[in-house]
Amino acid sequence: MKLRMAMKKVFTVSLAGAVVLSLTACGSPKEKKKVDGGTSTSSASNPSDEGGGKEVTLEFQQWWGVELPDGALAEVCQEFTDKTGIKIELLSNPYADTKTQIAAGAAAGTMADVVGLDGSWVYDFAKQGSIANLTDAMKDVGYDDSQLSDQIKYEGNTYMIPVVNFAYPMYVNMDILNAAGVSKIPTTWTEFQDACKAVKEYDSSIAGWAIPLSTESPSGIQNQFMSWLWASGGSMLTDNNKPNLTGNSDLEKTVEFVKELDEAGVIAEGAYSMKEPDMVEEFTNGRVAFMTDGISHLTTIRKEAPDLNFDIVKLPVMEGFTGQSGMDVANWGIGIAENCENKKEAWQFVEYLMSPEVNAKLSELANAFPGNSKAEPDYSKSDELFQKTYDLFQECYAVNEFTGLPTSEELMRTFDEQLQLYLDGDTSSAADMLKAVQEIWEPAFE
Repeated sequence: MKLRMAMKKVFTVSLAGAVVLSLTACGSPKEKKKVDGGTSTSSASNPSDEGGGKEVTLEFQQWWGVELPDGALAEVCQEFTDKTGIKIELLSNPYADTKTQIAAGAAAGTMADVVGLDGSWVYDFAKQGSIANLTDAMKDVGYDDSQLSDQIKYEGNTYMIPVVNFAYPMYVNMDILNAAGVSKIPTTWTEFQDACKAVKEYDSSIAGWAIPLSTESPSGIQNQFMSWLWASGGSMLTDNNKPNLTGNSDLEKTVEFVKELDEAGVIAEGAYSMKEPDMVEEFTNGRVAFMTDGISHLTTIRKEAPDLNFDIVKLPVMEGFTGQSGMDVANWGIGIAENCENKKEAWQFVEYLMSPEVNAKLSELANAFPGNSKAEPDYSKSDELFQKTYDLFQECYAVNEFTGLPTSEELMRTFDEQLQLYLDGDTSSAADMLKAVQEIWEPAFE
């Protein structure tokens, strides 16, 4: 099969168990850190000290500083320091590295005071007891949580607050399509398959589409695979959020659709080892015609390939679908470490980031949608493709069914493993593949 790698695939084990334990060998976040724009150094007194003369510095570990304009996050944090006297030490690294380091800190009890979180991590960290209960933090200060657009919960309590939200539309290289004679941007699966085949016939070195299926970072299952299902109004869950994979005709069609793309040879090579940043690099360098990706990468692509002629559209839908499309969303979430010794000050920082004015500013900087419903970001100076994405997003409903599920990342990983077996011909049908995934998933929901 087109996606088979020369080396044997190595399937990783459960994030909730062996992965988290093994990460302790990687060292704590304090041992591997990149300070973004330096540490805030304001000498203002901390108004929360009640005369104790206590100087507080909070470590804030996240991947946001890497994806925002240079120095932007440091500036936001410095403004907080100027107002409160609480210093913020930024630990900024790419997403994958941040995830590894936060997991290592969780296992060792050395997590940074405040951490950026992906919704797929919340269940594991909350169950492990490594992130703090934010419901209690909000009650302690009488915080009005009605202004929050969402809260990610575990056993009824909030453990993560989405700061900004990112839509996942489809990026299209217009020069490639034009050169391949594709005059119309596809709106259905059949049109998409035909366009990808035309691209491959035009230039065999260019892929029609890319999907990152590395099991080390299996988010490709939610962002690049399930996004097809959601775009056509489908669901992988029952009404009470249990797995609904067997007998799910829409999901079977989605699996078969990807198989057909694979067999047609239009998927970018190396998918089994590809991670999302690799996919973005392939698109940015003109080696892929279509990709599904977060709007957060728009600025990066513009910066690295200013002459790239591309557009952003909604994902094509399966034939016959006429309803409202779902658009995959991801977010920059925030949480507080349970091992944090200054939880009161840490909450002050979270509350500051979620204030309407600051949240609006972060949304503008990140090309994202705000997590505070009262925030009013000004997108008039934003990239025109961001404006277009916002309009497209308004036409869809936001969806990511993996957010907050038990062992969410492990669910993606096991789906990924079974999908690879099906693509390689080791599983006879999409129905058999989904039955195997259902059986693997069910214990996590008991």
